[in-house]
Order: sequence, then structure tokens, then C-alpha cells
Amino acid sequence: MDKYVQIQTTFEKREEAEKFAGLILDAGIAADGQIGEIFSAYNFEGKRHSHTEFLLAMKTRAELFGECEKFIKMHHPYKVPQIVATELIHGSQEYFEWISENTQRNIKHK
Repeated sequence: MDKYVQIQTTFEKREEAEKFAGLILDAGIAADGQIGEIFSAYNFEGKRHSHTEFLLAMKTRAELFGECEKFIKMHHPYKVPQIVATELIHGSQEYFEWISENTQRNIKHK
């Protein structure tokens, strides 16, 4: 049985998040993506930053995490993008099957 994860990354602009979501969906390595506005505070390169960002949360099969990580690093505008994954332990079987069906075209990339 497949295992599933939710992968999160952030963007400075909503348009960037929307464009990226389309790219990763077209690549078939994520089944969906939700974008939400958040407020972020963090230290980077010796300075404190705080501003609005846009969080993109994507669902995929756990075995595709490596593909997603490479894809994010290759296409993301940030120098050090947030790339975190949380295992999805509970959920409807139908939804998990839908994730598998919508990421099947990447099985050849293993």
C-alpha cells in the first residue's frame, strides 16, 4: 500500500505559487495543491525578516518526495526554499487512491 505525504513550500507572491502549482501538477509528481496566505517571521543571512508569504501545500505519494524536492529546488525562486513533508497517516481511502491515480505517470521516474 502506498504511503502519502503533504509537502509545503512558500512563495513571496501568489502568482509564483499558482505558477509553481501548475508546473508540479503538469509534471505529475503532486496530485493537488492548496495556496493560502500566511505571515512569516524568520532569520536569513543575518537579518530578521517578516512579511506575508503564500504557502503551497501539495499531496503526493511518499516515494515521490525526492522527485518533489529536486523539482522545488530547480524551479523555486528562493535561494533556500522551505521544503517540508508531513506523512499523511489518516484519510479517506478514496482520496488516497485519487492521489495515487494522479501521480501514476511518474512511476517511470523511480
